[in-house]
Formats: sequence, structure tokens, C-alpha cells
Amino acid sequence: MQIWNTLTGKKETLEISPEKELKLFVCGPTVDNYVHIGHARTFLVFDIIIRYLRSLGQKVFYLQNITDIDNKIIDRAAVEKMAPQELAKKFEEEYLKDMTSLGIDQVTQYARATDHIKEIVSQIGTLKEKGSAYEIPNDGIYFNLSTFPEYGKLSHRTTLQAEDSVSRIDESTQKRNKGDFALWKFERPEEPAWDSPFGRGRPGWHIEDTAITEHYFGPQYDIHGGSIDLKFPHHEAEIAQQEAASGKKPFVKIWMHTGPLLVNGQKMSKSLGNFITIKDFLEKHSPEVLRYIALTHNYRSPIDYTDGLVTQAENALKNVREFVAKLRFVSILKKNDGLELSLKEDLKKEQEQFHAAMQDDFNSAYALGEHVLGVGYAYQDKIWNLKSVDANELTKYLETMFKMVALEVKPKRIPDDILILTQNREDLRSKKLFAESDIERKKIEEMGYTLEDTPLGPFIWPKNSS
Repeated sequence: MQIWNTLTGKKETLEISPEKELKLFVCGPTVDNYVHIGHARTFLVFDIIIRYLRSLGQKVFYLQNITDIDNKIIDRAAVEKMAPQELAKKFEEEYLKDMTSLGIDQVTQYARATDHIKEIVSQIGTLKEKGSAYEIPNDGIYFNLSTFPEYGKLSHRTTLQAEDSVSRIDESTQKRNKGDFALWKFERPEEPAWDSPFGRGRPGWHIEDTAITEHYFGPQYDIHGGSIDLKFPHHEAEIAQQEAASGKKPFVKIWMHTGPLLVNGQKMSKSLGNFITIKDFLEKHSPEVLRYIALTHNYRSPIDYTDGLVTQAENALKNVREFVAKLRFVSILKKNDGLELSLKEDLKKEQEQFHAAMQDDFNSAYALGEHVLGVGYAYQDKIWNLKSVDANELTKYLETMFKMVALEVKPKRIPDDILILTQNREDLRSKKLFAESDIERKKIEEMGYTLEDTPLGPFIWPKNSS
């Protein structure tokens, strides 16, 4: 399997081995607010990737942190007149509900920052002992960038360029280098704080990730994932911290970054009024629509989220579900007197090509478009001429492939009252009572279903099936 490595700027080989457990970490949310669809894009991508790896028999330990102490949480809690811990707990619960709603369930272990204070303090202590960290009185402990000359190797920025950027809690004017970042902030009034050998306080943003991954994986592991906007300075800081603390390189073998999600060509922002939470999205659309959008874009490329894109995804899902339902209809009612296609071998080749695309940097857009959706499109015009055996093979193929990426295309059961109306209409038509049969058809449509007269009889399908 080949995966694009942000660190090296080229594809690297990942060996699939059922005997070995793959260790993968993805940066999780800061739980100060509801999670938006840009976050969802990253979490959906890695849910799809892990599902696929596990479908190959690969064992994966998928670790994700939850930042439950941070300036953003403290500031929001003050506005809401809540304790920071109370606010963090509320939005962590909301985050997990959103993940469940989206069908994201592949994470092996969630790890809160505040559950790993001991590990954070220990790693900071190591960095201090090695001369990579220093104290600013009445402020905190900072990482000294001048002690890590390779800082910037992930984002290809020099240390001087790094000083152009500040992260969430490193604004001190007393830093030795402008780009130095906080590892530990000393206690302030009305803020949560924990004991440490260097004074009561709370962790900086970057240190929690490396302390957590070292605890679960050791100083080196296989894959680190996250959104492209975390590459600098957050992921650069992680590399500096862990490699300085352990003396081992590389900290991570492969870095994977998902592209940004724009809204009508612009970065999502509350001030622009284009901030869409997962909850907002799910009030109007099926969770599978967002998964479909993620699947049909290269994970490293930007997505421009528009109403048109959502409509396109809804229509595509509706069409494929209707096609699968028609295939089931054919496989049940059609005799074996149709086209002799012998699809089994052709579908086996399509499946092999699907896997080839997925194993080339998880190219789900090509794999799904060419070797799943494309297969369906190829037989749409021939559907009523298919033999039942071929219709059945094609049904099984499509349902299996979509299930692999957690998209459900099995048709829902048509309610009995709709089936009774359909049969009444057929009886009336057989008696040439067409005006009366049209009334039955209208009733069916008013109840949210369409009726298509086919060579095999009436085909019933819900109007809204995306």
C-alpha cells in the first residue's frame, strides 16, 4: 500500500501485516463548541481509512485525543458563566453524539488531556532536563526552538519563518525566541490547575498530543493524521517535543493531512455567517450525504461545500439506492431468459481494481466512482434485460462495496398499505378501469412514493431516499 507522506513529500510504502498492529493517531477536537463539518471531513476520512485497513485484516490501534483544557475553553466558559471543566464535559458529550450520528465508530481509544496530566508533566520534565525547555517566572515553561534546528521540516519553514506564527497560548514577550511555544502555563485566578514539580498550572496545547501518544505507543509510531491547518505550528511542535525528549527519529513514519473544507469558496467563519455545525447539517440532510461527499473527493484536496454539492450527493445516493432496489426487483421476478452477461468474473476484476485504487493513497474518489458507481451506470439501461442471476450478482457486489465504506444502499421495505394500493391499481388496470387506477396511483404519490410501470410490473420507490 502506498500513502502520501507530508514529511517527505512523496508516497511511502505501508506494509499490510495481520500479525502487526498499526498505530495511528489523529488530532481530536478542542471541546469548547459544537464541532463543524470541516472537522467532520477529517474524522470521516480516517473512519473510512481505518474501516478499509481493517477489512484487509490489518489490526489498527486508532487513538484520538480530546483537548479538554485550553484558552479557548476557559474563555468560552467565562462567557457562559460555567466552570471550564463543566463546559468541556458538555461539548465532549456533544462531540461524541455527533460522531455516533455520522456513523464514525472506528476509534479504539479516546484520550482526554486532563486524564494524562502525569504523562504531560513527565515529558515536560524530560525536556527541561535535556535543556530543550526553560522557565519564564510567573508565566510558564516554554520549548526553546533554538535547541531543535530541524523545526519546520514538516511544513518546510525555517525557524525564522516559524516566528511569524503564534499558537493559542504562547504570547509571552519574555520568550527567548518569538516562535517558542508554551508547554506549561502557571496557575492563574479562577483557572483549572494541577500540581507539578515546576509549579501548579495547566498544559500547553501541543504537549498533550506527544505525552498521550508516548503513553500509548512509545516514542515512535506509524501514522499521524489531522487537518492541513494543524501542520504548522501544531504538528511541527509535536515533532520538536517528541524527538527532543526521546532522541529518536522519526517521531512518526508517515504524516497524513486532510485538505480544507471551504463553504462557497471561503473559509468557514462565524463572522461570514457560513459556519455549519454537524448538528446544523443533520437537521436538513442524511449523515450519509456528508460521508458520500468525503468519499468522492481526494482526501488531500480541498472541498468547496455548496448547496449544489449537497444536492448532487443526495441525488447520487438516491439513484444508486433506486438502482439496487430495481436489481433486487429483477432478481426476484425475472426468469433466466435475458442477456447472457456472466457478470461474476467481470465484477471480480472490478473489485480488484477498486482495491488497487484504495491502496494507492486511499483514492476513494476513483475507487468508488469508477469501480462501484461506474459499474452501476454501465447497466442502468440494460436492467430490465438482465437475467435474475446477473441481477443478483450485481446487487451483492454493489451492496458489499458500499458497505465497506459504511454507505447503506439496501432498499427499505415498502409499507403494506402502499403494496395494497399498488395491487388495487393493478386489478383496476386489468379491468381497463384506468380513471379509477389513476386515483390509486395519485394516492401512492401523495404518500411519498413513485410508481414506475416496468416490463416486470409496477416498481414502487420512496421519493426521498437519500
